[in-house]
Amino acid sequence: MTEILVQDRTARHTADDERVIEHPAWTELKNAVEEIRPWQSKDGSIDFDAQDAPARAVVDVTLDRVIAAVEQLSSLLPHDAAYHRALVSDLRKWADGAFGVPDFLDSLLAFQPAAERVDRLQHLVVFPMYTQNGNPDRNLEAVVLRMVWPEWLSELERTRYDNPLFCGITFEDFTAGYDTNSAVLFPETIAVRKAPERFSWGGIFCDREAARFRRVTEAAVGILGVELPDDIREMVGDQDRCQQAFVLWDMIHDRTHSHGDLPFDPFMIKQRQPFWMYGLEELRCDLTAFREAVKLQADGVTQGRDVQYAVLFDRMFRFPVTGARERNYDGLGGQLLFSYLHKHDVVRWTDNTLRIDWDRAPEVTQRLLDEIETLYRAGIDRPKLVHWFAAYDLVSTYLAPHPGSRWAKGPDALDLDLPPRKLVDDVLPDEFPLSMFYEALAKKLKTVIASTKGITAAGAEQRAA
Repeated sequence: MTEILVQDRTARHTADDERVIEHPAWTELKNAVEEIRPWQSKDGSIDFDAQDAPARAVVDVTLDRVIAAVEQLSSLLPHDAAYHRALVSDLRKWADGAFGVPDFLDSLLAFQPAAERVDRLQHLVVFPMYTQNGNPDRNLEAVVLRMVWPEWLSELERTRYDNPLFCGITFEDFTAGYDTNSAVLFPETIAVRKAPERFSWGGIFCDREAARFRRVTEAAVGILGVELPDDIREMVGDQDRCQQAFVLWDMIHDRTHSHGDLPFDPFMIKQRQPFWMYGLEELRCDLTAFREAVKLQADGVTQGRDVQYAVLFDRMFRFPVTGARERNYDGLGGQLLFSYLHKHDVVRWTDNTLRIDWDRAPEVTQRLLDEIETLYRAGIDRPKLVHWFAAYDLVSTYLAPHPGSRWAKGPDALDLDLPPRKLVDDVLPDEFPLSMFYEALAKKLKTVIASTKGITAAGAEQRAA
């Protein structure tokens, strides 16, 4: 009976699979949102007393266009009807409040994409929000997306990796806040009067992750002379295959934040900590996905091997040389993985060529996870500052700290009368600088990485063609 119901829902949502973005109302909605965005302040409000501020009547008319377009498009998306009704109500309340700081809590609570995860199901999402790794301001944004929930992924989530809040998604189209490096849709980025008691979903755009992975990996492999086994080369050349790897990686990574020996708040939202703590946590989650992928490969799940090399290449080639060097915790994690594999002779830079021991890579990569997990398990018995130093020791075993670092000189170089959170101020913005290898690689990949801003699957395929 359950299987029949699932098939019925899938048929209901895909029988007339009209692309929302091909409807004229989507163009109207997108244009109207783009007109509103420049009028907004950082907090999402519109200051009508500001220089060059629009007339109130102009904003009202533009918002009416947004509302009319949402109401037209909602008929294509009956599963989003309750959300769209709440969205229209929140938009009108924003106007009634003279376009002050927006509050879209009601529509946020009505949007429940994880409640019905059906492969290729479309959603139209409109919120005032910032986009992580994209636009820091809470501007109005509109995005049309599709759910990624193939049967094999659904079965793994049901039987091995329970994650009822996770949504794998892909872009159909978007406004300017997503023409950036942002690859997530998280409820905590949305402007609300108060945070909900708990969030009920989180979305990650596996198409953007896969597309930029492919572009950067292809360039890095060429620059470094890496000889790829045939199956890995085929994977890097296949957008759909890479998307499957990333949606599985993301699902396991996401749940790992709340699993294992955790001596602190797993998401570290309420704590101020040195950035290497964030770096170790993100790396732990990625390496857990790697370990699970090894098990999945042994069990005959074809995506298992692909996840392993997605983790290795994205972490080694893209993460260390992407973004600013100021407290770049993802970059730190990538540097640490490369250095660990290098010190254990899995990767070797010889004769201007990077050689990888493919046979030993899975076993040695998992050893680094063992070291991080040992650190975590012991952390519950340590004071916070002692734990931070233990983590620093782990990182500095493989990465050279900045020569001017106080933390590298040990506890005697710090004012231990201060609370731990104050000692975070003594952490240098670039506590673990890039190695000479990565400095050179960063220069060669700079243009390629910049080209991945706003990339989608379509953009990746156009380049490949």
